[in-house]
Amino acid sequence: MDNKDFQRALIAIVVSFLVLIGYQYFFVKPTPRVEKPGKVVQQVRPHEKASKPAVTEKQAIPQKIHPVISGNLQETLVKVETPLYIAEFSSRGGVIKKWELKKYRTKQGAPIFLSKGIGDILPLALGTDTEFNLSSINFKIIGGNLKLNKKNPHGVLTFVYNSGGISIRRTMKFYADSCRVDLTDDVKGIGDYWITLGEHFGITGAEGYRAHIGPVILMGTDRKEYKPSKLKEPVLLTPVDLKWAADEDMYFFAALVPLTEVSEVKLWSRQNSGLVAFKVKAGKSQYVLYAGPKVIDELKPLNLGLENIVDFGFFSIIARPIFWLLKYINKLIGNYGWSIIVLTILLRVPFIPLLNKGQKSMKKMQALQPRMAEIKEKYKKDPQKMQKEMMAMYKKYKVNPMGGCLPMLVQIPVFFALYKVLLVAIEMRDAPWILWIQDLSAKDPIYVLPIIMGATMFLQQKMTPTSADPKQAKIMMFMPIIFTFMFLNFPSGLVLYWLMSNLLSIIQQFFVNKKLAAEEAAS
Repeated sequence: MDNKDFQRALIAIVVSFLVLIGYQYFFVKPTPRVEKPGKVVQQVRPHEKASKPAVTEKQAIPQKIHPVISGNLQETLVKVETPLYIAEFSSRGGVIKKWELKKYRTKQGAPIFLSKGIGDILPLALGTDTEFNLSSINFKIIGGNLKLNKKNPHGVLTFVYNSGGISIRRTMKFYADSCRVDLTDDVKGIGDYWITLGEHFGITGAEGYRAHIGPVILMGTDRKEYKPSKLKEPVLLTPVDLKWAADEDMYFFAALVPLTEVSEVKLWSRQNSGLVAFKVKAGKSQYVLYAGPKVIDELKPLNLGLENIVDFGFFSIIARPIFWLLKYINKLIGNYGWSIIVLTILLRVPFIPLLNKGQKSMKKMQALQPRMAEIKEKYKKDPQKMQKEMMAMYKKYKVNPMGGCLPMLVQIPVFFALYKVLLVAIEMRDAPWILWIQDLSAKDPIYVLPIIMGATMFLQQKMTPTSADPKQAKIMMFMPIIFTFMFLNFPSGLVLYWLMSNLLSIIQQFFVNKKLAAEEAAS
């Protein structure tokens, strides 16, 4: 490989950084594979026999439901309060009317609600169709308001309806130390029916850089995201290895985890809200409802796979240990800004020998450019001879033409793993660093960090050997400008990481240049 090829490879790698970093901004995530609207596709595991296709919604026979229990026409509200949330339930449909988190606030200091009882279809509504006609019935509530704490760690509410040959008994168990609710529905007198997460349940308005907002489903290890605006037609899925369905925004979510068989999953859009529902058979069905923040340490002990609501992306196998290390450092330091700086240094240490070697290789390649130009001119009509002479020169001066590229290639997975950690971790939300940086999950309000980052990148470019080709050198010098504008809207924590990485590269390049200059002077 001659010098121009080397420089082209180097530019290609840098451009690759731009493409990968900007991917979430410039491109929409691939649309998950969906079935044709209104059609159920039976998915069969190899060891199972195919069953008859499930009855579609159009074939379902609506049930006539008596609207209320005899003698009880008044809607009753019951409140459940724990150290983590305050929830309000209605006898009308046995649904959730309010779900307020107690330990989180909006940027304006207002309470965060996962549900405000907004919309026609409320969380946990039931129906023989997806208009959820059973949500109009009035249940009798067994049990009153609950206030849970360490002395009173759990409580139960039961909703009962029995009229017109239809019997429904809904039992909910609450816990003082978790946002988990154990839900059991015992339904008799009807055929298949639907249960839904409702409209906007889990959607708080918490936005973030390229955050997904809307329904998400986990089947096995396959995470499927749906944007409400893209659900032009209903989507029906046969739930092979279904783990859970949820509604999410940047940092919060509500999920329904089926513990018993579900025959179908439906997703559709209604009044700018994504709706997800399960179709189940009459009888006893069990679920776990979870409505709260995306805190992995609280989700993983449940053993329900809910920790996968935090999407670390393609390099999750690297991101998870990095995330654990960041949290461990923060326990010692108590400030996520300084923890990011320490983490950047620790992640840099293993690459120091490789980076030194790469920087030396680039410096030597720069020194050999005149000799390479002579060989190219001398053997321009004999490419094979030219290549042979180039390889002989590399061997003589102990230079690897790819030596400057390999260190960057090795670091790419680590960079993007940390990139995702800093983007999606709720621990960064409202986490202050110093002075004007009071939220590492938000952009720098006065753009100081991105500008300093761009300046350090420019200085790094000046110190790093570049091509003798003026056009290629000009392209490389534009990179700091492009990166600066791109990072203006990036979370401050990510910009801080990149800034620290640049500073460490500058320090390392300084000593490499100094050592090589001493070696040249001595020779």
